[in-house]
Amino acid sequence: MNINFDNQIALVTGATRGIGKQIADDLLDAGAHVIVTGTSKKTLDLISDDFEKICVDFLDLNSVDNFIKFISQQKIDICINNAGINKINSLHEISMYDWDTINKVNLTMPFKILQTVSKNMVKQKYGRIINVSSIWGTIGKEKRVCYSSSKFGLMGLTTSSAAELAQHNVLVNCISPGFTLTDLTRKILGIEEMQNISKTIPMKRMASPSEISKVVIFMSSRQNSYISGQNIIVDGGFTNVWCGDNIT
Repeated sequence: MNINFDNQIALVTGATRGIGKQIADDLLDAGAHVIVTGTSKKTLDLISDDFEKICVDFLDLNSVDNFIKFISQQKIDICINNAGINKINSLHEISMYDWDTINKVNLTMPFKILQTVSKNMVKQKYGRIINVSSIWGTIGKEKRVCYSSSKFGLMGLTTSSAAELAQHNVLVNCISPGFTLTDLTRKILGIEEMQNISKTIPMKRMASPSEISKVVIFMSSRQNSYISGQNIIVDGGFTNVWCGDNIT
């Protein structure tokens, strides 16, 4: 199957590292003009100048307003809501600041972006929107209250907006990655913990970013002409056998 994005404009948020960067790279390689976001000019400077780079802080009102104004004036064919943050904390230790911050980045911003880009997509009778969630938006675990709440909410955003937009050939879907081999994963978990987690995954290994991106690329492409409102879990079968023991 030959997938190309010639003459299409894609927006990928949180694209300076990990899964987001892989998705942006793959879209670019397939011919798209790719707009990427990052919170730091320093990190944006580290990625290729082949991207159109936008520095935006999703926690700063003025920065968000300027960004929303910018994308409202663009012809965006593909939107990947990938940016997200997390903080692991027990229920009784969660501050309102953490709750508001995580939900603002993980749920409110995807809503604002989806609401904005979909207007022009409806006019042009074409659009593909992918919200990047997580296995923790499908199953629960202790110390994930803020993160899971935001990601479960992202699925609600996906299904409801898909129901409204599908008639306009604007397809909205959700991708939920499992444990993925990114630099951040390696830094946080370390080799021993990564090995322990891999043993609990039916495929006995973590995903590579490219394995997540391949699914996103198909769902974002013209080849996807009839899938909407779905959550595609890419986790090597982990959620099918999840028991909650000894997983970070």
